Amino acid sequence: MAAPPPPRSCDTFVALPPAAARGRVVFGKNSDRPADEVQEVLYVPAARHPPGAALQCTYVEVEQVGETHAVVLSRPAWLWGAEMGANEHGVCIGNEAVWGREEVAAAEALLGMDLVRLGLERADTAEKAVTVIVDLLEKYGQGGNCMESHMAFTYHNSFLIADRKEAWVLETSGKYWAAEKVEGGVRNISNQLSITTKIDREHPELREYAKNKGWWDGEKEFDFAATYSYVNTARMTTSRGRYCEGYKLLNKHKGSISSEIMMEILRDKESGINMEGGFMTTGSMVSVLPQEPGLPCIHYFTGTPDPERSVFKPFIFVPNITPLLKTSSPTFGLDDPVKQQPRFQTKPDRRHELYKKHESAAVVMEGGKKMLEEMRQLEKQKISEMESILQNSCLDTSQAANLFPQCKITLLVISDRLMQLSHTSHHTKAQN
Repeated sequence: MAAPPPPRSCDTFVALPPAAARGRVVFGKNSDRPADEVQEVLYVPAARHPPGAALQCTYVEVEQVGETHAVVLSRPAWLWGAEMGANEHGVCIGNEAVWGREEVAAAEALLGMDLVRLGLERADTAEKAVTVIVDLLEKYGQGGNCMESHMAFTYHNSFLIADRKEAWVLETSGKYWAAEKVEGGVRNISNQLSITTKIDREHPELREYAKNKGWWDGEKEFDFAATYSYVNTARMTTSRGRYCEGYKLLNKHKGSISSEIMMEILRDKESGINMEGGFMTTGSMVSVLPQEPGLPCIHYFTGTPDPERSVFKPFIFVPNITPLLKTSSPTFGLDDPVKQQPRFQTKPDRRHELYKKHESAAVVMEGGKKMLEEMRQLEKQKISEMESILQNSCLDTSQAANLFPQCKITLLVISDRLMQLSHTSHHTKAQN
């Protein structure tokens, strides 16, 4: 069998007490996707659905449930699912592309990104999200093109799922899967199967299938990653690769991991975690999940490429949230090329307002640090405000309802002002 394609997308991290600061759970993810792909940040309120309702995901229809939770998602604008997101109960999920011995199905089914959103909409704890995802995987399967292109890009999926108390790693190979419970310390996933011998839940036929395929002799200790993939599990945390580099960065900050430390890890270019090139980091997310149920979970999203040049903007679930219009991409209804057969014959402009401003600002940032400094100052100010909310239990729900949109507006004002100054400076120099 041919070797798998080189890993080229995504890193997801979680830190739990005592590794995380102040007894909180801290979650983070970089979504590494094709460099020209637009990622939008979307809020979907909780909803009730009639019995027998159907739900159209990216490619296939599934049975809808009676009630769905409110979610905030960061997703490639062309599809239904999400690369990462959170729900109103403090559940966070990120997914990764993985490859192994089992061939990836070519037929259209649920994307891993669809499973992320379905897990968030239907589960109020991390472990329940595991159950939701594996049940859907069993019923509908996974498969289909994961890129907005006539060129196929397909893979199996792994998931890192966290809530206020614990985290789970769920890794799949076709319909087979293994899950590992994480109750303390740090854990990361990055484009390779990483569950070894600590398996807390698994597909009922996981081991028998491996025996029948000749991957496992049924006698030595069962190691999921070694059995179902090409990974040398003895060297996973020492070989130079993004999984190893992420593991080292988490352990470097063990005991003090906060939202700011997680953002620093996601911005790390030397490790390859902040990816550049044909595949790059097109969106990033950090979440802080206090263990006290009376305190709000705080979720930060960039909604723009390259976290080094982006601002993490806070979002809190409260009633009457202001629509996130400036990070919402245009919609094309039934004329969307993803909904037509054959798919992806054309590629519409999916850029939202913040994405366009970010493109323009990136040019200015190449020539000076002033814009980046002002943007980082805004980010630090918001992180400080969020920390005050958690320390003092002083959430103003009316202000929080407009938190993410207001931060975007401030950012757009900064961007416009500094770009205007830059243009004026260039014009003055040209005259002289």
